[in-house]
Amino acid sequence: MADVASENPVTRIDTAEDNLGLEAYYPDLEDLQLLASEDWLENVGEHIQENLEDDLVKEALEKGVDLREYAKSIEKDLKSAEDQSISDHIKESAKIAELHTQVGTCESVLERMEDMLHGFQHALSSISSEIQNLQEQSVTMNVKLKNRQAVKGELSQLIDEMAVQETTIAVILENPVTDREFIEQLHELNHKIKFIRQHSFNDTLACRDVGDVVQKLKVKASSKIREYLLQKVYSFRKPMSNYEVPQGAMLKSRFFYEFLLSNERRVAKEVQDEYVDTVSKVYFSYFKTYVSRLLKVQYEEAPDKDDLIAAEDTAKRGFFSTKTTIKNRASTFTLGSRASVLTTDLEAPVIVPHAAQDNNKRFSFENLFRSEHFAFMDNSCREFLFLCDFFLVTKSAAQELFNSVLGKTISMFIKHVSSYVSDCYDAIALLLCIHIVGKYRLMMQSREVHALNQYWDTVLEILWPRFEQIVHLHSQSIKNCDVYALASIDVRPHYITRRYAEFSGALVAINETSPSRIVDKVLAEMQEEVQNFILRMASCFNIRKDQLIFLINNYDMMLSVIMERTKDESKESDSFQHLLNSSIQEYIEEVLSCHFLALMTFVKQVEPFADSGHAEGLKKSENRVMPLVKSFAKNWKNSLEGINQEIMNAFTNFKNGTAILQGALTQLIQYYHRFQKILSHPSYKALPVRSEMVNIHNVMVEVKKYKFNF
Repeated sequence: MADVASENPVTRIDTAEDNLGLEAYYPDLEDLQLLASEDWLENVGEHIQENLEDDLVKEALEKGVDLREYAKSIEKDLKSAEDQSISDHIKESAKIAELHTQVGTCESVLERMEDMLHGFQHALSSISSEIQNLQEQSVTMNVKLKNRQAVKGELSQLIDEMAVQETTIAVILENPVTDREFIEQLHELNHKIKFIRQHSFNDTLACRDVGDVVQKLKVKASSKIREYLLQKVYSFRKPMSNYEVPQGAMLKSRFFYEFLLSNERRVAKEVQDEYVDTVSKVYFSYFKTYVSRLLKVQYEEAPDKDDLIAAEDTAKRGFFSTKTTIKNRASTFTLGSRASVLTTDLEAPVIVPHAAQDNNKRFSFENLFRSEHFAFMDNSCREFLFLCDFFLVTKSAAQELFNSVLGKTISMFIKHVSSYVSDCYDAIALLLCIHIVGKYRLMMQSREVHALNQYWDTVLEILWPRFEQIVHLHSQSIKNCDVYALASIDVRPHYITRRYAEFSGALVAINETSPSRIVDKVLAEMQEEVQNFILRMASCFNIRKDQLIFLINNYDMMLSVIMERTKDESKESDSFQHLLNSSIQEYIEEVLSCHFLALMTFVKQVEPFADSGHAEGLKKSENRVMPLVKSFAKNWKNSLEGINQEIMNAFTNFKNGTAILQGALTQLIQYYHRFQKILSHPSYKALPVRSEMVNIHNVMVEVKKYKFNF
């Protein structure tokens, strides 16, 4: 309550003491009174309400105390407390004065400390700026250091790369090129040349100091290398020299040419031209001599234009015939062991002409072709790889360089093959040569050498047309053959068909390894002519059965030869198999009709009536049954023996004759079974002659006696 009274403006204004106190705080009392009257009046209600809410006021109001009296008592208490406080301050005045002195001292100390701290703060701000400055200087110095170190490294490397050591100069000038130390220093010199050349474009002044020395060393090294390489090239010119040895030495010194190619292209071109000129002559001379010597060991008598399939057999020529049989001549129509050039002999050692002459050995053209082309292929592969490896060429440049070296030799081979093929009449040899080319081409592809692809294509363009032409000549000889002008013809296989069988079997066997449409085409043409020829030959026989025997013997012989010569079934074998089966079936009908014609005719005519139940047709044929039954019962065993003798004597191939006999007897049993089936019809059951019929099981037992086991 005392606090409320002391803060109330009205109470303070009403007392003089309070006015004195207010004057101490507010000198302009009039202004204060004016301000207090205005503000207080506006907020009097609010202050009253706050005073009424005070706990002491509420308590006094609840007790019914007079607020004025209560205020006075409070004032009295405050006065007493104030007096007591003043008394206490007076008693402690010495201490307060001492405290005041101490406070003053502390303030002076604090002021000095504040000054010191301000000094420290100023010093610290100066140190921070100095530290920042030092940091910037440190970064700058670090960058300068790195730059200097980088420059130092590059300069050191530049000096090391450009400086020519005395050892290098001495070795290049004095040591031979074959010395290992020379090669090492040559590598070093080559590196310096490239380095100086690179920095010369950057206008590096230091290059001028060593340029002359390096240039002189380069000239000296190039001169020594040129002399060494040319000596190696000239060593190829020595007679009977093995040029693989100098090639191997050159490959070991491949860096020499690489050095020339990088620094002295004129000298490198000179070495390359000298190599091409020398080696091309060596190859040309070697292969020309080898081919000419190989021709001396060829068979003396080769097939000529008269050795055609339909030509007259030499053994059957007239007494005054000038053409004789040559024992050592390669067969024109048979393959024999000639196919070995495609298998076991494909990579066999080449033929040595003088050794073959000493042993009196002769060879067919395909053997000579294989030998010379195997040597040519092998040397070409080695030469191509050497050119790519030593002269550092690839793709078209390698092919061009290869053609420069072996161009003359290739032309010589093409001329040689063309010259021989133009007069060749041995189709088997030509087809073997064609397949040799194909196998050697694949062999070169496996070695990743394609340098002779154009040559192989040219050789094939020479061989294929001539092969077709020769086979066409054989076909034309068959077509133009006059069968009536030939010597006496019998039912045995004819020598012309045997020639054809051997010839076509040979071509089919060769073609199996790598089928060609060209071979299929010419064989189909020849087969058609042979089939027509056989039919013309068969027409020379007046009896149909003899014609069939002739056809069967020839078809069987041709089929056997072709299947024996080939591994897989061919179109020719399928065609002749069909013709053989057809002829055999017709022959069986012919041979059975000679003994059982009436029975066979009866079965063919009456069987349709029995199958359809035509009683009237069966009735009309009833009178034919009795003679047939009696005749069969009387003669069937003799007829079987006659058929056996006739068939076994008619066919040259015993196995084929046996098969035909079994087919004929089987056909007879089928006819007799059909005859019995007809007689079992109700229309014939009343015939008494049925009891005289031979049991079919008896016939089958008798037939089994003629079955041969192989």
